[in-house]
Amino acid sequence: MAAVALLATTACTSDLAMPQDTPPSGSAAGPAGSYDGLPDTIGRQGLSWETCEAPTPVQGTGTAPGEDWECATLTVPLDYDDPDGETIGIALIRAATTAPAGERLGSLVFNFGGPGGSGVYTLPQFAEEYRELRDGGYDLVSFDPRGVGESAGVVCLDGETVDAWAQEDSGDPDTEAELAEAEERDAEYVAACQENSGDVLPHVSTTDAARDMDVLRHVLGDERLNYFGISYGTQLGAVYAHLFPGSVGRTVLDAVVDPSPDVLEQVRLQTEGFQLALEHYLEDCATEEDGPCPTGTDPAGGQQEIAAFLDGLEDDPLPTSDPDGRELTADLAMTGIIATLYSEESWEYLTMALEEALTMDTGDTLLFLADFYNGRDAQGRYSNQNDAFTAIQCADDPSGMSVEEARSHEDELVALSPVFGADMMWGLTGCDGWPVPASETERPRYDAPDAASPLLLVATTGDPATPYAGAARMQEAIGGPEVAPLLSFDGEGHSAYSSGDDCVVSTVNAHLLEGAVPDDGTSC
Repeated sequence: MAAVALLATTACTSDLAMPQDTPPSGSAAGPAGSYDGLPDTIGRQGLSWETCEAPTPVQGTGTAPGEDWECATLTVPLDYDDPDGETIGIALIRAATTAPAGERLGSLVFNFGGPGGSGVYTLPQFAEEYRELRDGGYDLVSFDPRGVGESAGVVCLDGETVDAWAQEDSGDPDTEAELAEAEERDAEYVAACQENSGDVLPHVSTTDAARDMDVLRHVLGDERLNYFGISYGTQLGAVYAHLFPGSVGRTVLDAVVDPSPDVLEQVRLQTEGFQLALEHYLEDCATEEDGPCPTGTDPAGGQQEIAAFLDGLEDDPLPTSDPDGRELTADLAMTGIIATLYSEESWEYLTMALEEALTMDTGDTLLFLADFYNGRDAQGRYSNQNDAFTAIQCADDPSGMSVEEARSHEDELVALSPVFGADMMWGLTGCDGWPVPASETERPRYDAPDAASPLLLVATTGDPATPYAGAARMQEAIGGPEVAPLLSFDGEGHSAYSSGDDCVVSTVNAHLLEGAVPDDGTSC
């Protein structure tokens, strides 16, 4: 089993149009009564907001977010088919709006992607990006989805074991012995997940998380869910719209996930996406005036040099100054490179990392970047983002190819990207061996033609992780341009809003604050 992570200023070219939309609820009151057949302990619950403590290691560690932030726990059923049975807690965080009471628009709920990212950890980190939305009338709210962080978080291996396995894993298995070892390790990983989190594994699907969001909407006192989803958060938002079309409020889905169930097509798109981002980086690096590019002035030659560098690490990892004695393996180096391709602002760190690795024969920066991407802190503790990613993906879709079938596509993927293709191939094996049988999974659905408010899709032409082509497929799956108009950003990186582009930010803010919906096909 292998899971692959599925993270220039221009002007707008279209005017904004006003939709037939009711404004978001401004109610600050709790739920008026029982909700959708759920017991009163859930439907009538109140939230006890208290000053937030520092995020826990499983969420991502760090310092307490400060006096602006409050935290609470939402109670939901573990199994919505048994609402009177066992419950779990969903960790919440919010920053109340700074607008006067009479100008409050309600709550704006965020999901930052993954699946597996902790909203309790992430929202305070990026809150300044959403300052105008908070000042404009929204309480900023996020949460750890079920299976993530402190919401019945799935945990499989301890940090010491993860580190040890990462040091032993020196690239793609090339021999039958290496393949047998990898399969044995996969089996050990699945067994650990089952032993440590078996009760929750059947109940961490995107559909379950969407039901939790509607309980949250109800308990927050909002008639409709006003929502900002990024990356995987776009999938979660679309599933919510399918399940609760009448409760859809002002919604933005940025960095849109491809909804296609065809795993080969998804892996093709993501391979092409990271390849395109690498090519754009190498072209920029080759013309950089601040100093020589570590891979030279020929982008094609630079790509070959990176591929050769990664190949060499399989037999000869680079030393680092890590206090735990870890070396930079091929897999860790690949992860560090991928981490920098999510944003054009991170390209400078890739230049620093490659210069260090290629000219100084040390891997400190790439190891740091890999640790950041993998959620590892300085004490060797990992967030549960990778375990949660696997559990949620497999709860949504337990399918996958055999190793033999996956390998039959290796040449095709390597042709798409000599750097990323072979590594991406292992994503085709999906959830082979996962302990939740297909009969217990709930595949997500996205069709929401009767959504009460349009869902604004936002896609970036140079997005490596959620390639632009997937947005058109999601638009069709939801119900077409009238239900899900598409705003395009001609730029680089994962998440157009986070790029800070004035056109994107002003268009999205107008939608969320005023209900203005851009024409389908608007471009920034």
